[in-house]
Amino acid sequence: MRIRYWTIFLAAMLFAMSAQASDYYVDITNKTGFTIFYLHVSPGHAKSWQEDVLGNDVILDGDSMRVTLTGYNSPIFDIRLVDEDNDSYTFWNVDVSRQDLVVTLDDID
Repeated sequence: MRIRYWTIFLAAMLFAMSAQASDYYVDITNKTGFTIFYLHVSPGHAKSWQEDVLGNDVILDGDSMRVTLTGYNSPIFDIRLVDEDNDSYTFWNVDVSRQDLVVTLDDID
């Protein structure tokens, strides 16, 4: 009985440790020829976009910006950028632990 209790306890602890939130980041380079005004990042397969993470910042053409993503359980994100002409660039299921983004006109929606 005692072995069964400890087995269940250890399994629960391992599950809880694996479900902890982590911090991630993604470097985004703008090569569109336009200024990026909005950047929405949501966990992969989310039903809606989260708020703009740029706030008052912009990403000028040719510039790069590191975006820190705090408190998520997975490195998989959907990312949408919107430029000064209101054109959008959407990237689905980006594994930010393995991939940064270089945004070009080829990526326009």
